[in-house]
Amino acid sequence: MIMSVHSQLGDTQTKGFMSSYLDSLALVERLHRLLLDVIKDEFERVGILEVNAVQALLLFNIGENEVTAGELKSRGYYQGSNVSYNLKKLVETGFMHHQRCEIDRRSVRVKLTERGREIRDIVEDLFSRHAEGLQQRGILGMDGVEEINTSLRRVERYWTDQIRYIY
Repeated sequence: MIMSVHSQLGDTQTKGFMSSYLDSLALVERLHRLLLDVIKDEFERVGILEVNAVQALLLFNIGENEVTAGELKSRGYYQGSNVSYNLKKLVETGFMHHQRCEIDRRSVRVKLTERGREIRDIVEDLFSRHAEGLQQRGILGMDGVEEINTSLRRVERYWTDQIRYIY
């Protein structure tokens, strides 16, 4: 009898955790889409329509660095075809410079142009306003954001280990 009650408690806890985990996954997905919508709205507000939200975020993440598409993929920011397509578009529209690597001619290094840095600055200003607003309104403080980041990094490590060791 004790074993059966303990087993039922375990099943209830497992189901409860699973439900909460699925809620977390859905929330992360929704937050990413919402972030892209927020960025899109900001660019519409300032009248810049040549760059989409994914491209603006890509410019923000590259910052002052000179990188290859492979480096962006390995950092975990972007999927392969996605990053290649967007880098090509950003070069064509003058937001990025590209140059073949001297050592590996197959590899192309990219960096922001002045126009690209302007886009990056708009995203940085947007994020700065958000950070300030979250703190001022008491929505999220330093402890809360650090706790979120710690938890998300743990999940990231777990998922990375799953990819590495499953095959």
